Amino acid sequence: MKFSSLSIRTVVGVASLVFLAPLLCSCMSMDSMQGPATAFRLNSPGLPDNGMLSQKNAGNNKKNKFCTGENVAPPLQWSNAPEKTRSFAIFMHDHAGRAGLGVSHWVAYGISANITALAEGEASGPSNHIVRGKGTIGSEYYGGPCPPIGNAPQHYVFTLIATDLEPDALKPELTESELLESLKGHTLQAASLALRYAQ
Repeated sequence: MKFSSLSIRTVVGVASLVFLAPLLCSCMSMDSMQGPATAFRLNSPGLPDNGMLSQKNAGNNKKNKFCTGENVAPPLQWSNAPEKTRSFAIFMHDHAGRAGLGVSHWVAYGISANITALAEGEASGPSNHIVRGKGTIGSEYYGGPCPPIGNAPQHYVFTLIATDLEPDALKPELTESELLESLKGHTLQAASLALRYAQ
């Protein structure tokens, strides 16, 4: 059977499209996942979403043999908060911690609307920018990851919530569940960041 040069070019062209289509779709889906530049965003400078925390970010609780770090909170920054934001709340949660029961590593709120970042280590100690809540182990400060040695990397999800509450509206030392209950009817928008850690 003979093929004309036109039909050969057509076959090659179709084959190229079949090969390139998944790549094009992948690029388009990645762009759509990024969202518009004006979206409310939370990030950690120098770390991509789903990036790996370093050992210095791990916990240093001497009562836990898996806490082998320095408990330095990663830097955080955010942008494009809703117009009516009066304060922010933020917490860090490990859904796989305690064999699936979950661990609340850090709870903070009352962060003024004019604050758009927390410096590295700022959540690890006293700060004038934050009303302290309580994590699972009762700490008022950032509590770094302490996963068992040999585990696959676990995800530590930071959730930032823009609220219409004044910074001093809530009492200190709320747990994560108490905070979420108090925020009902007062949330405007949320942004999240997942970081991983293993040892």
